[in-house]
Amino acid sequence: MRAVAYKLPQPISAETSLIDVDLPMPEAKGRDLLVEIKAVSVNPVDTKVRSGVAPGADEMKVLGWDASGIVKAVGPEVTLFKAGDEVFYAGVINRPGSNAEFQLVDERIVGRKPGSLDFAAAAALPLTSITAYEALFDRLKVQDAVPGAAKAILIIGGAGGVGSIAIQIARALTDLTIIATASRAETQAWVKELGAHHVIDHSKPIAPQVAALGIGAPGFIFSTTNTADHIDGIAEAIAPQGRFALIDDPKTLDIVPFKRKAVSTHWEFMFTRPLFDTPDMIEQHRLLNKISELVDAGTIRTTLNETVGTINATNLKKAHAMIESGKTKGKLVLSGF
Repeated sequence: MRAVAYKLPQPISAETSLIDVDLPMPEAKGRDLLVEIKAVSVNPVDTKVRSGVAPGADEMKVLGWDASGIVKAVGPEVTLFKAGDEVFYAGVINRPGSNAEFQLVDERIVGRKPGSLDFAAAAALPLTSITAYEALFDRLKVQDAVPGAAKAILIIGGAGGVGSIAIQIARALTDLTIIATASRAETQAWVKELGAHHVIDHSKPIAPQVAALGIGAPGFIFSTTNTADHIDGIAEAIAPQGRFALIDDPKTLDIVPFKRKAVSTHWEFMFTRPLFDTPDMIEQHRLLNKISELVDAGTIRTTLNETVGTINATNLKKAHAMIESGKTKGKLVLSGF
């Protein structure tokens, strides 16, 4: 089968940073589905792994943690899907990825593809939806109010892939006032369109802008990018006993300023459940089906912003470079071989 892989971690500008390869067809066993890939999207995790993780000796690593496709075969223990089902999912970081014609994935982290979307639009959603949903409801527990705090959430990096869907999920499933950050006119318009009640500029001090809104200190803050640059502003802006979540990887994270306010800190990593085969791993199947239902009801929409082309090394290198620029909005998708 055709796939895109790499042998050595390299800058995306290197000729062999990603290469077209031919690999053996995988076989579905246990609770695995064999999925024929129709579309994939690219996330920051793809670029981080490609540039920093070396495959084993004489091995090639296939990236890709977002996909939509059709179930071609199922393992003997599968109960949730059958051949012919259209699905979408984000996979797990310690298995071969979706940048291939076929992929094995555990059924417990797979959802039913929204029937109202084509494969490209569906592929934009899984990883960011899981991340945003888990951050909001499993980590921040936004359903439980913070005493005395404004019923509000500040989402830092509102125009990115995770921010774009977090705004929509919070708007659809909670009664929180949503404050999103964006620094350009284009991205500010985007987050307003997605449902943010207020938009502030993260290139300027955050806390004074939040205070100027006059709604009080938010009980929840969700940082999706550049957390280290904003940590002092987060500590100032958040309500006492508030809850803070992040998803990026600052080299250091000094949360000592949170002590006075007894702010709890939560790291969201959407691969944790499948990586450790947790007893509640099937929650990702359920939440993806919930996202699918919300999309088909017209309550939330895909965050697909650009289709880069078909799935091959040249187009994936282009998409990786765009992600590394830090200036994308929404999601980048590649469709078909």
